[in-house]
Amino acid sequence: MTLHAHVPPAAGTKILLDADAIARTLSRIAHEIVEANPDLAAVALVGIQTRGVPLAQRLRRLIEERAGEAPDLGAVDITFYRDDVRVRGGEGPLHAQPVVRATALDFPLEGRTVVLVDDVLYTGRTIRAAIEALFDYGRPARVQLACLVDRGHRELPIRPDYVGKNLPTARGERIQVQLVEVDEVDQILLLSESEEQSD
Repeated sequence: MTLHAHVPPAAGTKILLDADAIARTLSRIAHEIVEANPDLAAVALVGIQTRGVPLAQRLRRLIEERAGEAPDLGAVDITFYRDDVRVRGGEGPLHAQPVVRATALDFPLEGRTVVLVDDVLYTGRTIRAAIEALFDYGRPARVQLACLVDRGHRELPIRPDYVGKNLPTARGERIQVQLVEVDEVDQILLLSESEEQSD
């Protein structure tokens, strides 16, 4: 069930997608995943913490509604895999210490098609870190990428297999995805401010 809470945007903020548009977009992505993967038993949806996780949960429900089969569901935290957080080697972090969230991969990755799910694709560094994290847990046969928004400005050669919306932005703008499960509202905002942390 989609909640349609109305939260007025702050000054300098524009609503790009509302709850209905997000629901339609996820429905299309779910359809594309089903079409591209005839053997859904071999597919696992893995959400990247934080907002990739509820997106993966929603996609799983939509895929099950369409195909009668629900892919495995997992979550991956990339905190210690980011190239802007140096804590594994004992050095101090470059930025304030991020919050560490759960990684849950309760199924073997070997032979699977893993669909990484994230909210916003920006530089590609988050996805690189997520792939590195995945391979610490196993070796999937294929890794695909589904993202709700591609805002451009790639710094690594990463391209999504499934993209909800291409929303080109300036460097001085920020895309903010808000989801009911985390933010109590479904909407995608364009903010007139620079990124605090690169994706």
